[in-house]
Order: sequence, then C-alpha cells, then structure tokens
Amino acid sequence: MSDTSTRIYTEADRLLPRVLIRAMVGLVLVSLAIVAYARVTDRPLESTPPVSPVVAEAHLTLISDAATGAVEVMDAQGTMLASLSPEAGGFIAGVHRTILRERAKYRIPLEGPVTLRAMENGRMAILDPATGWSADLMGFGADNASAFAQLLALNTKGNTNGIID
Repeated sequence: MSDTSTRIYTEADRLLPRVLIRAMVGLVLVSLAIVAYARVTDRPLESTPPVSPVVAEAHLTLISDAATGAVEVMDAQGTMLASLSPEAGGFIAGVHRTILRERAKYRIPLEGPVTLRAMENGRMAILDPATGWSADLMGFGADNASAFAQLLALNTKGNTNGIID
C-alpha cells in the first residue's frame, strides 16, 4: 500500500508571516524608544519599595551547605544564632546563594556579613555591604520574609537553643 497522506512543504510554508516579523521588530523599537526617553529625561524610578525609617538592624553571617541546603546563621560576634535544616532554611539558603554569586561576580571574598533591616512600615530588606546588592524581602511573600524576621528576633532578643524548627 502506498501512503497518500504525505504532504510536500513549499518554501512559503516554512517562513514566518511578514506581518508577524514586522510586529516583533516594532515592539522592540517601541520598547527601546520608551527606555531611551526615560533615561534621557531622567524620569524617576516608580516601582521601588517605599522608603521608611529603619527600626531594627542586624549584621549576620550566613554559612550554607550547597549539597544539603542547610544554613547556619551567626551574629556579628560570631555566636551561632540558628542552625537551619534544609526544610527550614531553604529560602535563606537561596538568598545566600544569590549573595555568593554577586560576590563572585565582583571577585571579592565570599565570606562576610550581610545586613538585615526591618523598617517602620513592616517591610524587611537584606543588604550586602560588600557589593551593594539588596533585596526587599516582602517581594518574596510573607512566609519567606518571616524566616528572616525570626533571625532578626533571635539577634535582638538573644538565642536560647540555636535551632529554628
């Protein structure tokens, strides 16, 4: 038996429609024009977190095990505040990996403290003074921000057992 369902494709069948290509090029050019206009006119940034006074601050050193995802948190004096299992420290370990990647990018030592800040408006931020990198932790959800809030509370109240479950 012969196969009659074989279709022969022409060159025109393989090309993208011209209108689609023109639309994509137009979108790129419009985006470029908007960004250029914003830069030339010094338009202020609009999607930044609100500025609020700092009510609590801690300088913490994070040590993570890349293989397991466990994290140890030390205060400025080198006292262990928390030893987090991979389940409890997953988000904190992820933030630490980002900090390590930034430090490697700038070719500076990977060790060093980070600054954790709580603001009056309820937001929290983590800053790496070595690179200038920072992140508003509220952008990652309340559960993830509360993991850092627990670390800040341990640092300000003192630690009793060094383990967060």
